[in-house]
Parts: sequence; C-alpha cells; structure tokens
Amino acid sequence: MLNARLIKKKIDLIQRDLERLIDFKDFTFDEMAKDYIKYAALKNIFMEIIGRGIDINEHIIARLGSYQNLSPRDYKETFLHMAKLSALPESFAKKIAASACFRNAIVHDYDDLDERIVYKTVGEAIKQYSDYCKHILKFLDKRRAEEKKQEVRIKK
Repeated sequence: MLNARLIKKKIDLIQRDLERLIDFKDFTFDEMAKDYIKYAALKNIFMEIIGRGIDINEHIIARLGSYQNLSPRDYKETFLHMAKLSALPESFAKKIAASACFRNAIVHDYDDLDERIVYKTVGEAIKQYSDYCKHILKFLDKRRAEEKKQEVRIKK
C-alpha cells in the first residue's frame, strides 16, 4: 500500500523548493556565476528537488511494481518505470528522466558541468517538476478512488 502521507510531504517539499527556484530566475547568468554561494545554493535546490522525485518514484515502484517490472537499474529508469505503472504519461516520463542524469552530474561534481546549462535549467525544472507533482497527486487520487471501490465491493 502506498504511503500517501510520505508522498504528499515530499511533494510539499518539492513545491516549496520550486518556489525558491523562482527567486533565481531574477538573477542574470553573470550574477549567478560570480557568486559561488548563489550558484551552490541553486545546485543544491536542484539536487533536492530531483532527489525527492526519485524518492517518490522508488516508493511507488517498491509498493506497486511487480516481479516483471524488477528494480530500476538507475535513477533515470525510476521515471520510466513510473510510466509503466501509469503514474506518469510516457512522453513526460522520458523527458523528466533526463533530470536524474543532471542530478548525478551535480552530485558527483563533474568537472565539465557547464554553469550556463545549470542556469538555463531553472525555468525547465520549474515547469517539469510542477507538472510532475500534478501527475503524482492525480495518480494518488485515482488510486484512492480505486481502493474505495474495492472496499465497497468487499463489504457487499
């Protein structure tokens, strides 16, 4: 059974951090690049948003995935598995899955991480993860409705 409270808490944290990302849209690239504290904060917010999405994915996959689905090999694959479970539309899952690679680049501090790409990703991340939260909440509502129908059938 899904832990809806856990999922909603993670979504609340993602949404809070998306609000924080909006503040970064007001800075120019030069302002971000020259201020290592702002740049580090931006990267950290990205890591937390994406990490929480992965946590949600892993929880749902662990609870609802079947033996045929097996475990995802990497974080990117968790988004793709969410489409298999009808939690995310397939085309959306393919797009947002790339954020897991972006997270890995930040976490592992790849030397070739382009500051301009990090800066340009702000708007895209806000849109994608806002949509991600909507899809997950819709999925939870659908699951809750299905569970209630099953309870009614069982009582009859």
